Amino acid sequence: MHNFGSRASEYFRRTDKLLWMIMLAISLYSLLLLKTIPKPGGGRSYFTVQLMATVIGYIGAILLTMIDYRTIGNYWYLIAAFCVFIILLTLFKGVTITGAGGVNAKAWLAMPGGMTFQTSELVKIGFLVTFGKHLDLLQEEDKLRSLPSILLLTVHAAVPMLLVYKEGDTGTAIIFGFMFLFMAFFAGVQLRYFAVLAGAIAALLPIAWNFILEDYQKKRMLIFRHPETDPHGYGFQQLQGKLSISSGQFKGRGLFVSPRVNASNVPVQESDYIFSAAGEQLGFIGCIAIIALLTFLLLRCVHNARRASDLTGSSICIGFFAMILSQMLFNLGMCLNLLPVMGVTLPFFSYGGSSVMCLYFGFGLVESVAIHGADGRNSQRLFE
Repeated sequence: MHNFGSRASEYFRRTDKLLWMIMLAISLYSLLLLKTIPKPGGGRSYFTVQLMATVIGYIGAILLTMIDYRTIGNYWYLIAAFCVFIILLTLFKGVTITGAGGVNAKAWLAMPGGMTFQTSELVKIGFLVTFGKHLDLLQEEDKLRSLPSILLLTVHAAVPMLLVYKEGDTGTAIIFGFMFLFMAFFAGVQLRYFAVLAGAIAALLPIAWNFILEDYQKKRMLIFRHPETDPHGYGFQQLQGKLSISSGQFKGRGLFVSPRVNASNVPVQESDYIFSAAGEQLGFIGCIAIIALLTFLLLRCVHNARRASDLTGSSICIGFFAMILSQMLFNLGMCLNLLPVMGVTLPFFSYGGSSVMCLYFGFGLVESVAIHGADGRNSQRLFE
């Protein structure tokens, strides 16, 4: 009993308490916003599903903090195989969801109770471990500067990107790309390789436009700066979102009483456009609060990355940083008409059980780095 007490005391001493406080504040704010959004057609409310996912996510996060991330990384090959398996399973046995404007994504697996699970969200968390471990192994062998090693890293990232794109989930494929770039850059991969990659992407853009992108994707890119040119079609969502955000002004129109939120004027306001619901109900103050909380989260990820004792730990933190940052920028960009709509959710705030649950798993990995690997404090492992 005394041994358990001493381990628990050491656990709380090592944990990143500020990161926990930020996460709890994000969770409460997210649940509050979703409580205000009505769900057409009945069934489980957005709040109920999000609460369940949050609780499961925190349980998973706590379990992950108790395991040394290096131990998890040692099983990278099993994690990689599992990730490829569930994406392939989704491609062959998944549920197809057809959205507005021609979106046709087969990215979910049917679960008991009529629920679905978006497998690519779990694969993103697996990628943090497998790619971080890959970088660490290359560094140990002093191969991070060799061309064959860089090509292997590129293939490592390309596999989930291409498989997820095949599902029809372009937004998540782009997020994988940003995770790859940030993790590789901060691991010390030379800039010349990024320059070559940028040149290759630029050369492929005409091919992508003419032969790869779907018609609805092209139309979104063409009108996002002027959605009023198609107010009842491809520009409808962005126009309505902009109206909701601007109607909140500085302090907002109030929780539970904002007419546009209550009337569901903005399509998928519970998910992709949760920022518009915050803007109408809580105004500029509510929007800044979201940005501030996510920014604090990003800063703690960088803090733990800098304190990590090995490249696996720092890469996990930087990968999670890249995931949150890219999703945040893309989501806010499309809500503010700075980027085309691409179906990227606002991390932790948007409705989505599988997305939210897996994000908390990622938070658990960052906390594992803080507890087990910061400043080389790994001489005594808390949980064998």
